[in-house]
Amino acid sequence: MLDAVWVVDARTLAIVAANHAAGRLTALSVDELVGKTMSELAVTPEDQCFWGEVASGLSEQIESDTLIARADGSVVPVTRRVSRLDAHGAPFYVVALHDRSEQLRTERELEATAADLRATLESTQDGILVTDLAGRIRNFNLRFAVLWQIPKNLLGQRDDDAVLEWMRRSVVDPIAYMRRLATMDDVTMLQANDELRLHSGKVFERVTMPQCSQGRPIGRVFSFRDITDKLQAEQRIETLSYTDALTGLPNRRLLADRTEVAMAAARRDGTPFALLFLNLDRFNHINQTLGRVLGDRVLLDVAERIKGCVRGVDTIARLGSDEFVVLAHQADDGGAHATATRLLDALKRPFEQGGMSFTVTASIGVALHSSDGASLDELLRHADGAMREVKHAGRAGYRFHRSRPGATDTRSRSRMRLDHAMRTALVQGRFRLHFQPQVDLKNGCVVGAEALIRWRDPELGEISPNEFIPVAEESGFIIAIGDWVLKRAVTQAAAWRSVGAGMTVSVNVSALQFQQPGFVDGVAETLREAGLPPHLLELELTESILILDAKDAMLRLQALAQLGVKLAIDDFGTGYSSLAYLKRFPIGRLKIDRTFVSGLPGEESDAAIVQAIIHMGRALRLQIVAEGVETDAQRAFLERAGCDLYQGFLYAPALDVAAFEARMGFASVAPNVARETAADGLVVPIMAMR
Repeated sequence: MLDAVWVVDARTLAIVAANHAAGRLTALSVDELVGKTMSELAVTPEDQCFWGEVASGLSEQIESDTLIARADGSVVPVTRRVSRLDAHGAPFYVVALHDRSEQLRTERELEATAADLRATLESTQDGILVTDLAGRIRNFNLRFAVLWQIPKNLLGQRDDDAVLEWMRRSVVDPIAYMRRLATMDDVTMLQANDELRLHSGKVFERVTMPQCSQGRPIGRVFSFRDITDKLQAEQRIETLSYTDALTGLPNRRLLADRTEVAMAAARRDGTPFALLFLNLDRFNHINQTLGRVLGDRVLLDVAERIKGCVRGVDTIARLGSDEFVVLAHQADDGGAHATATRLLDALKRPFEQGGMSFTVTASIGVALHSSDGASLDELLRHADGAMREVKHAGRAGYRFHRSRPGATDTRSRSRMRLDHAMRTALVQGRFRLHFQPQVDLKNGCVVGAEALIRWRDPELGEISPNEFIPVAEESGFIIAIGDWVLKRAVTQAAAWRSVGAGMTVSVNVSALQFQQPGFVDGVAETLREAGLPPHLLELELTESILILDAKDAMLRLQALAQLGVKLAIDDFGTGYSSLAYLKRFPIGRLKIDRTFVSGLPGEESDAAIVQAIIHMGRALRLQIVAEGVETDAQRAFLERAGCDLYQGFLYAPALDVAAFEARMGFASVAPNVARETAADGLVVPIMAMR
């Protein structure tokens, strides 16, 4: 027999016979086993009770699992079968023992594997359902029940049909759902991936794979993943890529798509459309006054008003900041005119934010397809150009683009080319300063000079400051040019001073340069590097600089005055000046603009303006300088009116450094000549960038 067997005397419960398998099981020889009692081999208290019952005759035949002690002290799990038998009139028990060690080891491994599998199934965020080939449920994880919101009592019933019916009723399209399951049943090796939409609003991704054993299908594994949030996030991303985050209106990308559709319709049946470019007037002032948060609310109100002015087929887009575009379908000149009028009327109604009531106006440019452009880029550019013309004309209106062949593009390209050439010129040292003498009207002596920036480009030739300075101001490059002029003029003045020709240097300062945070420190550093005393530098500012931010301007001017720098107002009379500001600011000189001098003495209005400026300057104890004097009659009038100084072609044009030094009668000197202490006799103001 393969199993261990021993024969036990029923009266003494001692072994009277055993086979070799019993010896191997207990690690004892057959001779050692014979004579041992069951109590010696029993391991547990339960076993002692068991043999006590057998001895009392209560149990004649029984099968149970127990443990057997081995000779080395270890125990062996066995299945024990006990049968009673009588031989020669004496009772005996035949005990068969089957070693369960391997079986238990395998069971433990299977249990561990099952525990690992269960832990894996429960740790995943996917719902798992396992069925056999007949569709009966064999396994599932808790995530599956949660995703499908299956009631606990339904799960507790272990009713497969009820669970599957719950799933069928949960989907939006149960017919397609069942049809798909039937296809899977027909094709057992089918692998599939699809989406399920539930009545709850959730969307599941379902992945199904065949379950195989020894190469043959035995069932199917379904994996369900909730992709609702993922799809919503993708939808939000898609929405943001085509719409403006603040207003929810289409952005430039969606506007481009809609324009393509409109162009296709125009090519197909000649349907016209118009593009209206709307820009709010002085919106920065609203942001500065109310703050960005309330400014955004104003933009939302504007967007709503625009919506109320257009048809459902039209498209409203926000390109950014305070720029809106209306794509008006099936609109010719008349339709675009009507739309622009409605937009302006809608914005005339007062806005209310932050406890304030105010008006927001807009400037609108209109471009028509295809007369004003055959692409979105062309239409936007032309509509934007028309809108800017409205801005320059006073704002709060609309204007159609009027085609001037090549004018806009040529002007834009010219400005770009000029801007690039300026930047190159500064790096390569192509800018230079010329000087025009200033003359005392009382004695005819030269008492100063105005320095003018000059530029000759190897390709563009000689370029007037009136041409490149506005481009530099628009691009911001005027700051770099202004710094160059300041340093060059101060250095030249210091060089002249070193040979005894001390001069007060007057440099024109642009608004952007003046507003730079480190401007005052930069002036001080330039003077220190050149070794020029501060009182020999005069800075000229326009009237607009002084009133744009009067408080900040006052602080900067006071800092410059404390430094010792002199200050003047250039082109006086062409802007707006407050007499209160002129009185408070540490200004020492006014310069009458050449536009008022050119008509002297015949133009009564020019004569009256010049006389008024001179009288006002006298009252404020300011020195007066007249620009652009070209005739003796003009000079004589200014002398009679009480003007102090003049400059212009009557005495001399602008001269280069060598010619100026020759005209003034002192030796030429380079800016890097060693500086010496000299008398500050001659006063020569140097004014740049005019």
